[in-house]
Amino acid sequence: MSARLRDCFCTFVTQGSCGLLIALAALSVTPLQAAEKEPDQQQIQFFEAKIRPLLIKHCYDCHGADEQESGLRVDTFKGIAQGGKAGSLIVPGKPEQSLLITAVNYQSNDLQMPPDEKMSKEEINDLTNWVKMGAPYPNADLSLLRAPSDKGKYDLEKEREFWSFQTVKKPTLPEVKQKSWVKNPIDQFILHQLEQTGLTPARPADKRTLIRRTTFDLTGLPPTRQEIDNFLSDSSPDAFEKVVDRLLASPHYGEHWGRHWLDVARYADSNGLDENIAYGTAWKYRDYVINALNKDKPYDEFIKEQLAGDLMEPAKNVEQRNERLIATGFLSLGPKVLAEVDAVKMEMDIIDEQINTIGISMMGLTMGCARCHDHKFDPISAHDYYGLAGVLKSTKIMEHYNKVARWHENSLATDAELKIQSDFDQKIKAENDKIAALVKAENERLVKEGGKDFKLPAKPEGSYSKEAQQQLKTFRDQVAKLTKERPEVPTALGAAERETIDVPIHIRGSHLTLGETVPRHVPVVLSQQPQNPFPEKQSGRLKFAEWLASRQHPLTSRVITNRVWRWHFGKGIVATPDNFGKLGAKPTNQPLLDWMAVKLMEEDWSLKQLHRLILLSNTWQMSSEFNSQAAAVDPDNKLMWRVDVRRLDAESIRDSILTVSDGLDPALGGSLLNVDNRAFVFNHESKDGVTYDFNRRSIYLPVIRNHLYGMFMLFDYSDASVLNGDRASTTVAPQALFLLNSELVEEASHRMAETILHQTALSPEQKIQELFLKSFGRPPTEMEVSKSLHFLEELEKELQAEEADSEKRITRSWQVLCQSIFASSEFIYLR
Repeated sequence: MSARLRDCFCTFVTQGSCGLLIALAALSVTPLQAAEKEPDQQQIQFFEAKIRPLLIKHCYDCHGADEQESGLRVDTFKGIAQGGKAGSLIVPGKPEQSLLITAVNYQSNDLQMPPDEKMSKEEINDLTNWVKMGAPYPNADLSLLRAPSDKGKYDLEKEREFWSFQTVKKPTLPEVKQKSWVKNPIDQFILHQLEQTGLTPARPADKRTLIRRTTFDLTGLPPTRQEIDNFLSDSSPDAFEKVVDRLLASPHYGEHWGRHWLDVARYADSNGLDENIAYGTAWKYRDYVINALNKDKPYDEFIKEQLAGDLMEPAKNVEQRNERLIATGFLSLGPKVLAEVDAVKMEMDIIDEQINTIGISMMGLTMGCARCHDHKFDPISAHDYYGLAGVLKSTKIMEHYNKVARWHENSLATDAELKIQSDFDQKIKAENDKIAALVKAENERLVKEGGKDFKLPAKPEGSYSKEAQQQLKTFRDQVAKLTKERPEVPTALGAAERETIDVPIHIRGSHLTLGETVPRHVPVVLSQQPQNPFPEKQSGRLKFAEWLASRQHPLTSRVITNRVWRWHFGKGIVATPDNFGKLGAKPTNQPLLDWMAVKLMEEDWSLKQLHRLILLSNTWQMSSEFNSQAAAVDPDNKLMWRVDVRRLDAESIRDSILTVSDGLDPALGGSLLNVDNRAFVFNHESKDGVTYDFNRRSIYLPVIRNHLYGMFMLFDYSDASVLNGDRASTTVAPQALFLLNSELVEEASHRMAETILHQTALSPEQKIQELFLKSFGRPPTEMEVSKSLHFLEELEKELQAEEADSEKRITRSWQVLCQSIFASSEFIYLR
């Protein structure tokens, strides 16, 4: 059972002998249709003879006149029709949709009534027939069973007036007084709001601060000494623009911003939840994302490939074909309970996770809430939810759902690779044919020589001739050799087409009680439906992806624009980047958001052009200078009167420590997972077979669900079990302890100390200068030099008692100083 569905079950369950009956009442449904006519006398007699005694026997004690647990009363028709806290127990005429019948049949381990002992087969048949005939009841008020019309559930025209459901239009630029401050339209929108509240923007950041902030922002790494010096010495008007373009062209840009998208794509190298088996080919999706961003793949194409790369127009070459197949790994990356007993439930849980991920990541809508009922706040109905469920149920991402279930992987083999593999298969078959022929011949010989009553032994090979036994050994050795040499064709987890199917509404989210079958479609409130219905013989993923990537879609461009802004500034214009619905935050500057969203589409969905637009604004180039007057008016800096001080994310902290200590391995791509594909990575004894002892960039380290790398957990890494476009940034004591005691920091500080000490031509003061320039991108002040030298002197004296070797004392002293640098606020925070 999914967490969402389980919560529904648990909400109203109480203790006691009738607990499961109460759970049923809580999950009951409003009837889809009433009985069409008044019951006849024979039906009433059936109720009185069969059904009322059954209810008295099993239900009245807890749900009768004296007691109504969970608000459910079954000794009156009104009580049955109204049900408990969530509605009626029955759908007249449709026992297959009635939770009452589901419960008494013990179809689900989570919903069984009565809880102590299952009803007899005859009693269950009587209840089923009663519901089938329309639930006849003496003197019943049939209006109580009238189903409310789904039409009118939402006033779609009114709902479309909500800000995020309106088509994105490019607003006019606002008037501002301080026009000289405006570098591009972003500044105009920001300054307009500041002037309306009497505030002024902070002064520009100094050049050292600006290049450090921007380099970390685009690559996740600190700038080098040379890069800083080049920028400081460049007095041309476009000096900073050249820095931005250089960083956007760096392969490290894709590594850093790819990690942002992987948070949203809930990337991991294992399934998590139960068996925790290795997604041994997931790294190919990770590398696809990095490469796509480095190539500045248009965002609309980026999302189409991830949803329907296998269905797009014919690829230009094998490389593009494989790239698109790998991209569909987005649909398969989520957590899965691979040992779920109920295969149908497993499939629907996987589909639910996909719908939730697509909805939040690309549209900023919590569509998964509509699995059990119409969305309580946003105009997304269960009808809409199961319209999308049909698209995904018609998509193959699993080979089977048996324990342990097996996910599907697409072949990435070239024709040449398949030919080589086929040749090996033919050779192996030829050897096996020889084995079979020889065994058959020897068995026939034994039978013939043994006579009429001879029975071939279970293991007859011991009776074969020595020559035959030797031949068998030779043939089998050859099979083993060929099998070992047979090349495996490359694969990657991803999606493919399967039989097209529309899905019925699952009442209260349960596949055991099915309602109306829903044609595949997109949420109607977003108005822009695909021009043609989803194809009969295709899942509809491509049509859905094209609709999602349409310039008329009200959410797609807004959501990604807000995400990019949030990843630059630490907070979105919409403070809830994963929720653009009614429970989400309202935009602090909607005209700015909409202007940038339209600009993104005008620039052919180029994310790099959006980065340039943001970074070349004066808004980005402001300092973090504090202003008490502005803080009093806008304490949360929602109006952007300065740039907030921000802590580096977990990956950048680790990568920076490795970089400044000359320990980072800059190699790109590939897998560091030392566990085979589909092998267990975290077993029942809580033993993790995965290692993290690499000096590669953090994005390449394995991400194991339920058992993340320790440093990542400490510094607010994204929980890979759910998508997260808005990482937290906490400050807790274990972070400081890690920087003081971890092996990573110990080794890096020792490496850095030795590097500095080996520069024998430098004086102690110059070595301090080198340390600060390398670590902070700035020279130390005179006071910092003095204090550092005093620290080294005092520490060396303290070490004399335990270390006689003066050279080792000096190295140890410098190591501690380097480690202090790594643990400092200036090292892990950006101004």
